[in-house]
Order: sequence, then structure tokens, then C-alpha cells
Amino acid sequence: MKIRWTATARITYFKILDHLAEKWTIREIKNFADEVENVLSQIAENPYMFEASRKCKNVRKGFVTKHNALYYRIKPQKKEIELITFWFNAQSPQKLPY
Repeated sequence: MKIRWTATARITYFKILDHLAEKWTIREIKNFADEVENVLSQIAENPYMFEASRKCKNVRKGFVTKHNALYYRIKPQKKEIELITFWFNAQSPQKLPY
């Protein structure tokens, strides 16, 4: 399936990269980017591999790392996966609508 990034997904992805750049090294940034690519490849092949969100059944939550999750929506009619947002798991889950 084709993967489409929403504006929010791009913004939150780059916020995580910025955070890594402030606190960690280039190696951690590269590892995170590689993990994102790996997860995207996996969900492109098997979009239902991650569990459905408890709050919103058409949204799925996949883990990129133990600290970061990816929320996405499967659109079977369009044959695409819509990336909604990246989420730093230490944030309050009450802030997340999914």
C-alpha cells in the first residue's frame, strides 16, 4: 500500500528529530530515522500488523521505538496508509485523541 504523510505526521516526526539533535548524537538520529523506515516498510506490506487504537478503531498504533509510537489510518478504498502523528510515549496519553 502507498504511504501518505499528513502535515501533522511530518511536524511531529521532525520535532522528534529536533529533540534527538538537542539531547543525543547523529547516531541516535540516524537510528530513529532507520527505525521509522523499517516500520513504514512493514506496515506497507502488512497494514493490520499493529493493534487498533482503544479510542478510535480505524486508527492503529505502531511502535517505532520504546519511546515513540506512530499512529496511522488504513484507507482500503484508496489503497493507502495515512500517517497521522508520531507520539513521544512519555507525554500524557490524555492529550492524544486516538
